[in-house]
Amino acid sequence: MQDWSSQLDIITEIFVADFGTLSAEQLNWKPNSQTWSIAQNIDHLIILNETYYPVLASLKAGTYQTPFMGKIGFMVSFLGKTVLNAVKPDRNKKIKTFPIWEPTVREIKDDIIKRFENHQTELKQQIESSKELVDKGVIISSPANKNIVYKLETAFDIIVSHEQRHLEQAREILILMTKNTSH
Repeated sequence: MQDWSSQLDIITEIFVADFGTLSAEQLNWKPNSQTWSIAQNIDHLIILNETYYPVLASLKAGTYQTPFMGKIGFMVSFLGKTVLNAVKPDRNKKIKTFPIWEPTVREIKDDIIKRFENHQTELKQQIESSKELVDKGVIISSPANKNIVYKLETAFDIIVSHEQRHLEQAREILILMTKNTSH
């Protein structure tokens, strides 16, 4: 996938264009209790992406300990591909997130779009400052489970693909909301 920064720019622009004029009530609208609102989708992205920051800080400080599973080459490749395929935007398969990545359950303020834009800027800086680590083929574990290991490069692919997935999910909510409120 590689050009992560430009991909993140495109995703950010679409989020702002599609959801930037919505009210807090619209951003928090849910068709049912099992479905996340647009705001919860965005909140989830911020929460999940930020769990990678301590990993990146530890890598840059030289204190990161690669888990044992990270020393088994075929597992690194297999698990990386598995996670990447699981977060593809097509959303044919619904997957449950790890508890540490659950979005806020209370109403989210309408500044979530601005917070997301700021988050994306910081995320791009984190990625840009990690290029050397990517070039070295550094292996990390998922912030949610130490036994799920993949290359840092794959982690960034996962982050971008995951954001595209939730953009599609948020767009589906917008369509449902529009249909529901136009009656």
